[in-house]
Amino acid sequence: MVHISILVPKGAILASLEGSRLLFTQVNQFFRMRGASPLFQVELVALTRETKVSGGLFTVNANALLGEVTKTNLVIIPAIDGDLKQALEDNKEFIPWITEQYHGGAEVASLCLGAFLLASTGLLEGKKCATHWGAANEFRKMFPGVELVTEKIITEEQGIYSSGGAFSYLNLIIHLIEKYAGRDIAILCAKVFAIELERDSQASFIIFQGQKEHEDEPVKKAQAFIESNYQDKTTVDQLADMFAIGRRSFERRFKKATSNTVAEYIQRVKVEAAKKELELSRKNINEVMYEVGYSDNKAFRTIFRKITGLSPAEYRSKYNREAIA
Repeated sequence: MVHISILVPKGAILASLEGSRLLFTQVNQFFRMRGASPLFQVELVALTRETKVSGGLFTVNANALLGEVTKTNLVIIPAIDGDLKQALEDNKEFIPWITEQYHGGAEVASLCLGAFLLASTGLLEGKKCATHWGAANEFRKMFPGVELVTEKIITEEQGIYSSGGAFSYLNLIIHLIEKYAGRDIAILCAKVFAIELERDSQASFIIFQGQKEHEDEPVKKAQAFIESNYQDKTTVDQLADMFAIGRRSFERRFKKATSNTVAEYIQRVKVEAAKKELELSRKNINEVMYEVGYSDNKAFRTIFRKITGLSPAEYRSKYNREAIA
């Protein structure tokens, strides 16, 4: 039997916690219906018997306290909410236990913002990780040694898993069910819970916000200039001259402050503006392309797909039914 420990951090988001429990216990029900023994032993593991979650709106009763679980096979870290630094402080007792279980052979999976608690263990250093795109800037600032891949729904590396934003955690749980219970059971779970299989990207959901939580004022002003003049062709030399900084120094400072090169930042701002037009207006794709400062149709479509995972036409079809009608 596979022992699954679903952690109950203080301030956890109930949806990912209960959703995980439901899916794993449903697998046991499928096995019983086939006349087989249950596959999973699913426990809610917490620091106290009763834990307030989802902003204090709900109370979760744990099956076991942390100190009572000496050996497990799979650790699930649900999403946490509120002030993330405070949440990590409130749940720091989990960190050595997670590390100990991993080094003892357990696999570990974080769901959405649970990646912050997982990264606090140090187990993600030098590894890929996904989390909610809205927390990407804060995650990079707190854990610079982790390779954050904001576009991914699921990452898997050396027995450590992570999922992207919000309800994409369901895809990771289905992935784990397939690993432990087989493809047929995973498909059955996906059908019963109406979960779309084989989703691998959350790029089309990302809203580019820019990394502005830094102290480099010339870079902040350059970001503001790019965002106010995205229709124009802005060059690195132009920005460097504007702030009387050498080109190489400016590029280095910009990448350090924003986690993007200047060219990447300009592209992301243009694509974000294009996305809004495609979502809300009836303009055709060429009109949108010209409005955000592109004249090369192929280049625009290539960059748009690289950033969103969709072509401009696919994006409009997904988010603007009125225009399609």
